[in-house]
Amino acid sequence: MRSISIDTNTLLTRHADVGIVGAGLAGLMAARELAAAGVSVCVLEARDRVGGRTWTRPTSDGTLLDVGGQWIGPTQQRMNRLVAELGIETFKTWDIGENVQYRGGERHTYSGAIPTTDPLVAGDVMEALLTLNMMAMRVPLETPWTASDAAVWDSQTFATWIDANVSAPGARTLLELAIQAVFSAEPRDLSLLHVLFYIRSAGGLMDLLGVTGGAQETRFITGAQTVANRLADALGDRVVLGARVHTIIQDDAGAQIISDTLVLSCARVIVALPPTLAGRLHYRPALPGLRDQLTQRMPMGTVYKVQCIYPKPFWRDAALTGQASSDTGAVRITFDNSPSDGSRGVLLGFVEGDEGRVFGQRSPQERRAAVLECFVRYFGAQAGQPLDYVEQSWAEEEYTRGCYAGYMPPGVWTMYGAALRAPIGRIHWAGTETATHWNGYMDGAVQSGERVAAEILAALEIHPTSRV
Repeated sequence: MRSISIDTNTLLTRHADVGIVGAGLAGLMAARELAAAGVSVCVLEARDRVGGRTWTRPTSDGTLLDVGGQWIGPTQQRMNRLVAELGIETFKTWDIGENVQYRGGERHTYSGAIPTTDPLVAGDVMEALLTLNMMAMRVPLETPWTASDAAVWDSQTFATWIDANVSAPGARTLLELAIQAVFSAEPRDLSLLHVLFYIRSAGGLMDLLGVTGGAQETRFITGAQTVANRLADALGDRVVLGARVHTIIQDDAGAQIISDTLVLSCARVIVALPPTLAGRLHYRPALPGLRDQLTQRMPMGTVYKVQCIYPKPFWRDAALTGQASSDTGAVRITFDNSPSDGSRGVLLGFVEGDEGRVFGQRSPQERRAAVLECFVRYFGAQAGQPLDYVEQSWAEEEYTRGCYAGYMPPGVWTMYGAALRAPIGRIHWAGTETATHWNGYMDGAVQSGERVAAEILAALEIHPTSRV
């Protein structure tokens, strides 16, 4: 790679024991833990806000919408503990009533987590879930590539597994929809080993998919970004916004993190970015080939998060949860995303995987019309007259480039997995993609921040005593 000439004389300079790239939950948690142990830190963030893939925005009438990550579940212990420590109020996702299923051009309603209108389909789905959960229990979370069947599982896609193991077409459709909902990617994109690791990381497939008792159970009254905002507030001027990092230099004497506005000298560096973005930074000396090629092989999912605001959550009057699933249309998964007091009705839809890739090539008017067509199909004519329409494409976000997280296609875990968390000289890696529990979720980001902070404290031979 051609060398880069950098004039650092015109930039501000700063010193810290540890420099952190990225002010999402992973970077902020690492900073919090290190600062509590008396380590000086500086967090550099390219955006004009903190929070990374959590982002809370008000609509024109002041209704707060999470356009990024927004839910936590009961088994996400780190997030639940952190939220309690920070004094952040939460509430339960609306899950009262029946769900809507749209299949083969027909609309049905049902109760429970799995559609039961076709017993054969329901039976096949339950059998597949049980089989996948049992397989997942054999995946070591710290080292998935060492599973006894890792080579076999990592040499095939999840689509291949569905074709070989699920007979009912309706059951195949539901499993494909589940994969799109969890990864915002297609079954053919994902290594079977990665899917099994993800299931084990969450505790079970229904933990990933469920509302009450699952990953979508709880929301934040003031929005999910509140967590990052509170962490950043406590860190004060140790967080620097608008500082896009482009180069990291390390040698025997220390490290330098060079951004557009600031040069930070430090002893250790934490890169708390999705692997695909971490791979776009310049490193001196260059990273080892295994780590660099890992970042070339961990793409992000594709998702549009679309929300329509109404005078009230009218679907509740019809005893509906606001949750719908479909085998057709741009929006194939919906939720009731209304504020805690029900002062407005908000329908949330996801346009994921292939549909998201196609959706992004349409005009804004065409996208809006496609969303409303789906909402009307699921919830009736009232859904076609929203007060406001909000969409967020995470693939278009310069400092994210996709959601929900980086994933592993076939062959990546077994050949490159060992490079995911391993420090390189003075550089350490964080981010939800490096987590072993609740990988890809806010809870995983928090775990990664705690883990990398402990890693650095051990390297510096410092024992934490108090919290900032």
